[in-house]
Amino acid sequence: MARAPVAAVVAMDDARIIGRKGSLPWHLPEDLAHFKSLTLGGVVVMGRKTWDSLPAKFKPLPGRVNIVVTRNPEALSVPQGVHLVTSVAAALEMGRGFTEAQRGVWVIGGAEIYRLSLPLIDEVHLTHVHGVHEGDAAFPPFESDFELVSERAGEACAFKVFRRRHVKDVGASRKT
Repeated sequence: MARAPVAAVVAMDDARIIGRKGSLPWHLPEDLAHFKSLTLGGVVVMGRKTWDSLPAKFKPLPGRVNIVVTRNPEALSVPQGVHLVTSVAAALEMGRGFTEAQRGVWVIGGAEIYRLSLPLIDEVHLTHVHGVHEGDAAFPPFESDFELVSERAGEACAFKVFRRRHVKDVGASRKT
């Protein structure tokens, strides 16, 4: 059986800002619709701060398996069906075990969860929000390990997909 793909889905501005005081620094309906179309029917992995930032009417995110990474699961009260784990690796392993993983395992934030998951993901689905916004959370650099495979323009943003580069065996190409 093939391993379920793991992708990060993130909205980032020109300065790599992704959040401000626990929420998005912008309101872009087209980005929210894009996020929903990507993740609906799949598995979403988020940190506790991202969980806390979700509006009550969207807790848990409907139509998706919700996995929350927290250092202190005993202190977090979540509805039945929301899964708590203590590491990103455990979240991704758990996520791949659900039948919904065929629709993807989606890392949805925040900054620390993205940082920890980047070495483990296959794709980055990036909404590039034009301009610079005030914020206190940023997306880590990833471009050197990924290549841009698609891009389309939106009204106030661009939707880009990056896929992990495959490292070639340089030793095999050397003449001895």
